[in-house]
Amino acid sequence: MSQSLDRALTLLDALAEGPRTLDQLAETIGVHKSTVLRLLRTLETHRFVQRDGVRYYRLGTALFDLAHRSLEDRDVRRSVEPALRELNAQTGHTVHLASYEDGEVVYIDKFESRHQVRMYSRIGKRAALHCTAVAKVLVAAFPEERRREIATGIKYEKKTENTILTPEAYLSELATVASRGYAVDNSEHEDFIHCVAAPIRGPRGEVLAAMSLSVPKVLLDLDGLLGLVPDLLRAAEKASAECGYHR
Repeated sequence: MSQSLDRALTLLDALAEGPRTLDQLAETIGVHKSTVLRLLRTLETHRFVQRDGVRYYRLGTALFDLAHRSLEDRDVRRSVEPALRELNAQTGHTVHLASYEDGEVVYIDKFESRHQVRMYSRIGKRAALHCTAVAKVLVAAFPEERRREIATGIKYEKKTENTILTPEAYLSELATVASRGYAVDNSEHEDFIHCVAAPIRGPRGEVLAAMSLSVPKVLLDLDGLLGLVPDLLRAAEKASAECGYHR
């Protein structure tokens, strides 16, 4: 490691303990104040260090941004797999994990049901925004203006008799999802399947992904499906904790 890099990292480590003066930092790394000042100016330029009043220096915003981006870049699928697998084993029903990517909702993991009825879904397949529970959860997490923008851009293809067909109805449903904390697909995408979904949150409470339980209607009616919501929410809470979320 180069001497300058080693000194800069040592300075950052010292500042992690709290604001320090130039004299204190010079003493920490055992060099003249002019050397420390040159390092601090470089770190300031890149926002790793910032002034705190006249005499003190403290950690800058770039470090917090990097930490946040690092947490966001964690493999969500790997982190939440135990919670998904446990929910699948507990209920015996199909469990999905989905994320919002470039205007689309994509299935990124799936655990199959123990029952003979199989879902159309597969990893990498897109989920319809207007009639799947995972999509409702993910879109409901956006600010109202973004929700409206998405709602007005959807082609409302009728899948079943229960499919939402207008932006107004969709926005109303999203408001319900955001308030309730989970979404329901009441046979809106496939008439023989219904589904419930819940958000998986990151360190700041942001929604990283959605997990769902999908059940054939021949096995559970709507009341039976809703009876699984507490299990789903507990699993989503476990998954969120693995992603750094704490209430």
